[in-house]
Amino acid sequence: MNTPDMIGWGASAILIATLARQGWHQWKDPDPRGVSHWLFLGQISASVGFIAYSWMLDNMVFIVTNSLILVTAIVGQLVFLRAQRRSRRAKR
Repeated sequence: MNTPDMIGWGASAILIATLARQGWHQWKDPDPRGVSHWLFLGQISASVGFIAYSWMLDNMVFIVTNSLILVTAIVGQLVFLRAQRRSRRAKR
């Protein structure tokens, strides 16, 4: 593995760890206020575009990273929707 790839994989690990931590925080906090539904939809759309772009460039670091970011966006959207449903039920 060459130096640029090692830097890329390291940066990817840091980014994914950061997103995972944020996802965990969202999971534990039942209040969906302050989180935008559009954030996840935009992240999903951008990730799909970046995966396609990375694939065309044959850049495995970015294919894997953006695929993992796509997964975090989908999970984040599901967690957000779950929190919204719970919040609505609690208000009734």
